[in-house]
Amino acid sequence: MSYRRRIYFTSEQKSEIWDRWQRGESMSSIGRGFDRDSSSIYPLLSRTGGIRPSKRNRSRLALTLDERELISRGISALHSIRSIAHELCRPASTVSREISRNGGYDKYRAVDAEHQAWVRALRPKPCKLSTNKLLRRVISNKLTIHWSPGQIAGWLKRKYPNEEHNQVSHETIYRSLFVQARGVLKKELMQYLRSKRTIRRSRHASLKRDGLGRIKDAVSIRERPASVEDRAVPGH
Repeated sequence: MSYRRRIYFTSEQKSEIWDRWQRGESMSSIGRGFDRDSSSIYPLLSRTGGIRPSKRNRSRLALTLDERELISRGISALHSIRSIAHELCRPASTVSREISRNGGYDKYRAVDAEHQAWVRALRPKPCKLSTNKLLRRVISNKLTIHWSPGQIAGWLKRKYPNEEHNQVSHETIYRSLFVQARGVLKKELMQYLRSKRTIRRSRHASLKRDGLGRIKDAVSIRERPASVEDRAVPGH
């Protein structure tokens, strides 16, 4: 039995796929651009519910790989934490925490510490819905009576005009539904959405605005000449 080889996309290719998806292209169209089936595009988009992941940026306060290399060399040379921190122009507490969370003096490795820093940065941050049980219950109840996320967001603003903690945008509701890694709103609630899509797609993201699917220079049926009514043969 033969197995299909798994397809991997580069960072540049992933970025282009998301660009084309947000412009309104179908998965089939995107797949053809990469000489792939739509089934190769779906896993990438569905992983985050059709919502483009935010670009990862390193905090200006975070240690860089070069700084971690200096820490590693300082440990090998048996330098003190204060000495290493002085060389980095960093607080000694920063260097101490960095070494402790990455194996200690005996096991610290710069490359491994850098990798773990990025892994920790991937952990989902708590959103407003995860910390507000009342708001979560209100939204769930409104969804079950077929209110759209837009209607819910508008109603919350009118209901709690001066309580920002009880307000949430429609996009946050969609994200909580489609990105199940957040674990905030149950997946079963998606059945109450008016759109039955399994992944998120903005109603504004459509190539129809650019003429896709339209007949060029089409003439409305209302403008057809009167002589057409006199044609006896179908398809004349």
